[in-house]
Amino acid sequence: MLKSVVIYDSLYGNTEKIARAIGDTLAEVGESAILQVGDAKMDMLAAVKLIIVGSPTQGFKPTDAIQAFLKAIPDDQLKGVKVAAFDTRFTPSDIASTPVLPFMVKIFGYAAEPIAKALQKKGGELPIAPEGFYVAGKEGPLVEGKLERASAWARKLLTEA
Repeated sequence: MLKSVVIYDSLYGNTEKIARAIGDTLAEVGESAILQVGDAKMDMLAAVKLIIVGSPTQGFKPTDAIQAFLKAIPDDQLKGVKVAAFDTRFTPSDIASTPVLPFMVKIFGYAAEPIAKALQKKGGELPIAPEGFYVAGKEGPLVEGKLERASAWARKLLTEA
């Protein structure tokens, strides 16, 4: 049985919906927990085989709570653990509608990439690339079809992990 945990932060509920779609898909094949970052404790990570961390993109990076959680993971704590990262982000058309935003995104990127790098730095193995899910505007809702895409991404993760 695969023991997995999805740890997320969510400001408007969109990232939580993606986290739940991923966690529910993972639960179809094994024990899985879905935790808001404030409820995640370091000792919970000891018995986990797969850790997925997600955050809304805020200022081109994860939320402060996710960054603090990742920083608190002891070095090499994730050795032998599969890890994955996701974020929620503006749509390309929302980005294009603000003149300086495309340039800034090109330089700084989104939250999923720094999450993945932090998990790898702590010893985690990244079987698939970080993923982004589009939100319409700042507060959402999620773009249609993203929950299904999150479930499909989780299934792909299971085949690679």
